[in-house]
Amino acid sequence: MSPSPTSSAEAYPIGTVLEILAETYPTHPMSEITGCDPYKVLIACLMSLRTRDDTTFPLAEKLFKVADTPEKMVRLSLEDVQRYIYPVGFYKTKAVTILEISRRLIDEFGGQVPDDIETLTTFKGVGRKTANLVVGLGFDKPAVCVDVHVHRICNRLGYIETKDPEETEWALRDKLDVKYWPIVNKVLVRHGQECCKPIGPRCLECPVQAYCQKIGVKPAAGKKLKGKAKTITAKQPATMAD
Repeated sequence: MSPSPTSSAEAYPIGTVLEILAETYPTHPMSEITGCDPYKVLIACLMSLRTRDDTTFPLAEKLFKVADTPEKMVRLSLEDVQRYIYPVGFYKTKAVTILEISRRLIDEFGGQVPDDIETLTTFKGVGRKTANLVVGLGFDKPAVCVDVHVHRICNRLGYIETKDPEETEWALRDKLDVKYWPIVNKVLVRHGQECCKPIGPRCLECPVQAYCQKIGVKPAAGKKLKGKAKTITAKQPATMAD
């Protein structure tokens, strides 16, 4: 029986896994529509909550063509914002939140988005996932943004054993080398969307299946999961480009 991959941070070759996935998915799914601008990252992430990216991203691009700063956003009426972001989930509530956040940024922060998680989470509708994404993608500072994909895949790999995304964030902050923080959300979100799906993961197409313990993955009726995981003594890369 293989040793538990959660016994120590060094036992599981997470660096190898993340670097392989970084080659497979070189860009963050949100970087193209936001240009990594903190305000755009904040607004796009708010729009994306409980909404598929293929719905969110075209609408975010449409909105940013007319309002890509807090100052421009507050010039729009509530009805305008609702029209631009429809049909994202809860679009009426999100439109109110977008305008309230934009107004507060102007009134309290000179129109600039704060670059720390503690301040960001004081904004209406901003949780730790959104705050971490803004800090990491928007400001290029160390942050661990955990969504359902990151949570699911980290547990499925066998790297950690956690119950929810918030617990996963703290587990990764504790175990994962800080040099990998900037890429963990980028690669695992893309991997979760395109390959390691919640139901029916494409294990045979997975570039890191050899390292995956397939925790919780059930084979389809009449089929066996192929691709036995390597023993988890593989060496992690000595360095990674910053």
